[in-house]
Amino acid sequence: MTDVSELARHDHFFLGKDHEKSEHRTWAVIILCSVMMVAEIIGGALFGSLALIADGLHMSTHAGALLLAALAYTYARKYANDRNFTFGTGKFGDLAGYTSAIILAMIALLIGYEAVSRLLNPVPISFNEAIPIAVLGLAVNVASVWLLSGGHHHGHSHDHPHGHGHQHGEYPRRIALGAGFIEIEVFEDNVPPRFRLKAEMIALPAASDVTIETVRPDGSRQLFQFQDQGGYLESRDEIPEPHAFVANVRVGHGGFPQDHQLQFEEHDHDAADGAHHRDNNMRAAVIHVLADAGVSVLVIVGLLLARAFGWLWMDPLAGLIGALVIANWSVGLLRDTGGILLDRTPDPRMAEKIRMAVEGDGDQVTDLHLWRLGPGHLGAIVSVATSGAHEAAHYRQRLAGFADLSHVTVEVRHCHPANG
Repeated sequence: MTDVSELARHDHFFLGKDHEKSEHRTWAVIILCSVMMVAEIIGGALFGSLALIADGLHMSTHAGALLLAALAYTYARKYANDRNFTFGTGKFGDLAGYTSAIILAMIALLIGYEAVSRLLNPVPISFNEAIPIAVLGLAVNVASVWLLSGGHHHGHSHDHPHGHGHQHGEYPRRIALGAGFIEIEVFEDNVPPRFRLKAEMIALPAASDVTIETVRPDGSRQLFQFQDQGGYLESRDEIPEPHAFVANVRVGHGGFPQDHQLQFEEHDHDAADGAHHRDNNMRAAVIHVLADAGVSVLVIVGLLLARAFGWLWMDPLAGLIGALVIANWSVGLLRDTGGILLDRTPDPRMAEKIRMAVEGDGDQVTDLHLWRLGPGHLGAIVSVATSGAHEAAHYRQRLAGFADLSHVTVEVRHCHPANG
């Protein structure tokens, strides 16, 4: 028998939580660049400055690249609920980021080509005109970076309920009991980590009626018993690192013990959170502006040294260094966005945690697909073979503790053991 979950209707809104703010910031930077572009071109025409006109045209390519990011934000938001997009429009930002990475690579090649040409065949430089224009370009880029990143958290923050101060960012897990519920958390606010249990709208269970058994990825188990601390229960033993395990909770309530399973994850803000929550569209826009700002700084330094010591080769050398930096950023952006567009598993460790959460009582995950749907949203398809009577809802409940899983499909195949 095969049972596929997703029986209830649900939305496919997989956009990042700062989507609209990022969209507005990007349009603001485009307006800034467009005004600057028009001013430079008009000023160059009035004062006969070819360099000013050239910088204005360069600013137009800058605005064009950011326009790609802004349109991706707008289009993704506009069609977020269009059912023709099977898994929503969360990847539009990654597609725009991939395209921007290609544009950045082309810019790096052009700058590198021009730098090498000028190293081989130096050209005279109008320092009194070039330096102020480079400074002006740097000022615009700094303002653009400020506009794009103002209040932006680069997708690393969490909006978990019941926030508190311990370092791993785990939030209390609720278990419904009768007319109320209990909350269980790993508490380590300036104290050794222990389980804490509180009750809401029901009486606090007796310490002797509560146990938690942790099951870690390597199969090791540990049983925790509790003591009453006045207003809450606390485990007698400390919780060893890392805090990544399945917690089998047994609570005596109404004279009958109830068993529940919770998933706890070790938070790695540099790896897991960055991969799951990063807005690659904003990342591409910021990289483009930072690349331009970095080149401006190098150009200013090169021009000042060239004017002071007559080192004309410093200007193309600065351009060549800038081209290498831009190329490096472009490769990283291409690698990350390309993996998302090809549905590469965003985090093998999380895939293993999902497998561990599902398997138990003889159950076996026969197929697992994990991919990113958009910033902060992951999709999963899990196929389970079991000789028991559990249906898809049972395994979906086991996966409910993974906050980033926004779209889960579970397929259950019931295997009847051979009669011996």
